[in-house]
Amino acid sequence: MTFDSDYEPFFEPPGWIIGPIWSCLYLMLALSFYTTVTKRNKIKYANLALVLFIIQMLANLEWPGVFNDAKYLQSLLMIVLMVVLTAIYSYTIHDENPTGSMLVWPYIAWVSFAGIINAAYYLNA
Repeated sequence: MTFDSDYEPFFEPPGWIIGPIWSCLYLMLALSFYTTVTKRNKIKYANLALVLFIIQMLANLEWPGVFNDAKYLQSLLMIVLMVVLTAIYSYTIHDENPTGSMLVWPYIAWVSFAGIINAAYYLNA
């Protein structure tokens, strides 16, 4: 994941798979966001859910730069923030938008896995 590190955890996936996985995840995130926006009048805390989604997305977009600068603790905290905010988003919209909620579950799983990889880098630093 990091370009200037000699260390690589044995369970880190090969680089060629990262692009396709993120393409799928971003598509799923976009669909979830779209379905939530279109159903926002039915969702009790839709505005809160959408704000949480946007905040976690901003953290997601900033994360690679932080990680690649070898700021592993900061990037790990960002991952925790992304997972927690996305989980709250998913929970908040689930009753009225179960599809939108389920669309973010693979993202939560993948980012959690990235957190484990990030922790391995932090512990090895």
